Amino acid sequence: MKTPSFLLNASAILSLLLVLSACSEHSEKSETMGEEQSKKAENHATDIEFLNSETALPEAPFSNAARVGNLLFISGQIGVIPGTRDFPEGGFDAQAHQVMTNVKNTVEEFGSSMDRVVKCLVMIDDMERWGDFNSIYVQYFPGPKPARSAFGADGLALGALFEVECIAVMPD
Repeated sequence: MKTPSFLLNASAILSLLLVLSACSEHSEKSETMGEEQSKKAENHATDIEFLNSETALPEAPFSNAARVGNLLFISGQIGVIPGTRDFPEGGFDAQAHQVMTNVKNTVEEFGSSMDRVVKCLVMIDDMERWGDFNSIYVQYFPGPKPARSAFGADGLALGALFEVECIAVMPD
C-alpha cells in the first residue's frame, strides 16, 4: 500500500519542526552558557578595587592604591606630611624617611605589610645621593628586600626629592 503524499509532507514538516526545536533548545543553552561566561568575566572584572584614604595627597587625580586579586598596587608616594602638600623640615633625610613612612602607612592601611612588599620603583631627584637614600630605605625592609628598580628623575611632583611606588601581596 502506498502512503498518501500529504502524510509524507506532514511527516517531513514534523521532522523539520523537531529538528528546529532541538536547534532552538541548543541555541538557548549556548546563550545561557555564554551569559554565565560573561557574568564570570564581569565578576572577574569587579575584582579590581580602587582604594583611597583621607591621608592621601589632597585633590590627587589618582587612587592611593588599587587591589587586583591578592595584589596591592601602591601609587607613587612622595615625602609629604600625610593629608597635606607640605614636606617635613629637615631636607633629604626627613623626606626620605617621610616617603618610606608614607609607603608603609599606605600598605598597612589597605591590609598588607612591609614584609609582603614584593616590588618597588624608586625615583630620585639626585642619583648621586642614591647610597644615602638606600641607607634609609633598608630600615623599612629589615628582612628580605623586595625586587626594586631605581632611576634619576628631574621634576618630581611638588618638587619632591623622591617618589616610591610598590606592589604588595595581600595576606591569605
